[in-house]
Amino acid sequence: MSLPPHVLAALPKTEPGQRPVMLLTGASRGIGHATVKLFAMNGWRILSCSRQPFSDKCPWPSGADDHVQIDLADPEDTMRGIAEIKERLKAEGGKLNALVNNAAISPKGANGKRLGAANTTFNDWHNVFQVNFFAPIMLARGLLDELKAAKGTIVNVTSIAGSRVHPFAGAAYGTSKAALAALTREMASDFGPMGVRVNAISPGEIDTSILSPGTEKIVETLPLNRLGKTEEVARAILFLCTEQSSYVTGAELHINGGQHV
Repeated sequence: MSLPPHVLAALPKTEPGQRPVMLLTGASRGIGHATVKLFAMNGWRILSCSRQPFSDKCPWPSGADDHVQIDLADPEDTMRGIAEIKERLKAEGGKLNALVNNAAISPKGANGKRLGAANTTFNDWHNVFQVNFFAPIMLARGLLDELKAAKGTIVNVTSIAGSRVHPFAGAAYGTSKAALAALTREMASDFGPMGVRVNAISPGEIDTSILSPGTEKIVETLPLNRLGKTEEVARAILFLCTEQSSYVTGAELHINGGQHV
């Protein structure tokens, strides 16, 4: 769904180099889709990247022009994509205000069955960690100069599955998200003196098209007794990318209706 005309008309009219810029991975659906819509409505320029071409299912102003096709499962292609992003950021004074590492994969077995530690293939382990864990640090390191120039921020999207065994998320996915949470703390410590803040958001059961059958049983146990909305997650990401959170770094914000308590 595209932004309505009255919203487009209300967006701030800024010249290149004057608007904040976000790079977001995994923008085509769910949390990523809600995030790009919210940031666009707040006047940000959004660069997106995925292994597919730009999706017209999640359009935003200049979206097709600001999409970079990268296979995050391929380290060499990720480095190529980083070079292309750096070139595009020259139009914004070489600054990147926010990097949101949202893309993730979670392989399933036959009929969508959960893959545990004993039956996940090595190839699946490798691919999951490349996309969910190594790609975020590759992007952060590769774009560190641009983040430093903007005194920018990084938001890593972890998961409730990173802190407990989840009935639907697989072992490789859960451990990759636990590793990403630990990486967030390390990056916050290392990048803080450079003026770059690093935080994580940890969503629980969010109402998206990829919910597994049986999720309703989990929802019944939540203190808030409902699914989360993608826009609720997007608002938390926007908070962490603005001056409203200027003294927040190294944090993992739980967005799960009390699932972690």
